[in-house]
Amino acid sequence: MMSERRLFISFCISVFLCLAFVNCRNKVDKYDSPIRGKIFISVDESFKPVITEQVKVYEASHPGTHIEASYKSEADCFRDLQKDSTRMIIVSRGLSEEENQFYKDKLSFKVQWDILAYDAIVVIVNKQSKDSLFTIDKLRDYLSGKDTSKLVAVDGRNATSTVRMLKDSLLMGGEFGKNVMAAPDSKDLISYVSSNENAIGFIGFSWVGDEDDPVQQRYKDSIRFGLIECKNCEAGTFAKPSQATITAGQYPLVRPLFFVLKENTLGLGSGFVNFLSLERGQLIFRRSYLVPAKMNFTVRKSMMESNTNLINKTTE
Repeated sequence: MMSERRLFISFCISVFLCLAFVNCRNKVDKYDSPIRGKIFISVDESFKPVITEQVKVYEASHPGTHIEASYKSEADCFRDLQKDSTRMIIVSRGLSEEENQFYKDKLSFKVQWDILAYDAIVVIVNKQSKDSLFTIDKLRDYLSGKDTSKLVAVDGRNATSTVRMLKDSLLMGGEFGKNVMAAPDSKDLISYVSSNENAIGFIGFSWVGDEDDPVQQRYKDSIRFGLIECKNCEAGTFAKPSQATITAGQYPLVRPLFFVLKENTLGLGSGFVNFLSLERGQLIFRRSYLVPAKMNFTVRKSMMESNTNLINKTTE
């Protein structure tokens, strides 16, 4: 009898230890790290091409990770940030003081956010358009509806970062005119301008500025860049969007690219942010023809031995 009781007690202890081990392991497996796990992030659709490339390279470097990126309007990204399931967003602005305090009260820790790179809003026109030089006043007239001679397209009427910047920077808080139409997304905006000779569109540089992307280069068969009145230049000068004009402060419609991260441990979100902020991620921004914010890439003049002409050589 005593032997059976001891056997039963030993069996119960073994079962308990096994369950405790499995439960402990399940708890450990819930947590991700920079090299393992899955997280959900929301990204402003204006930045989709470059962030898609960043995610692809990070996951290839760390096969145990998966970053599930949803591309949507900036306002929707901030709405997602309030959900427990969304760890991080990539948008064109940081948090306000009120937003900082809200998340600190809700999470009991401070949310991280900072600038990763600089992008621009590009004016695109139909390949056959006779107009490609625009002053800031002329763009303001088109957007406000004061001048209705052009069909104007933006990537969403109320919620995108492009719309917010155009209203804040060009219309000084005003509203769009009735001549402004909202394309569902950036691809549709390109298609609209491609098929309407009298149209102009406002789109993120990430969608059309990569000179090494064959898809973006094909867009130039039907559209071209508008040149905008140059800042910090002589009067009558117009600037084309490029890394050089963004860096020099000559192109007027420049915007930052921010990350906002809800994480107070060294998890997958922190690993991805570190990747975006350090050399490899910053080089991908540069390779996509955006301007990196964390790495000091400068343009220096050097002389080739075989040629006495000075050339521009980009170095880190």
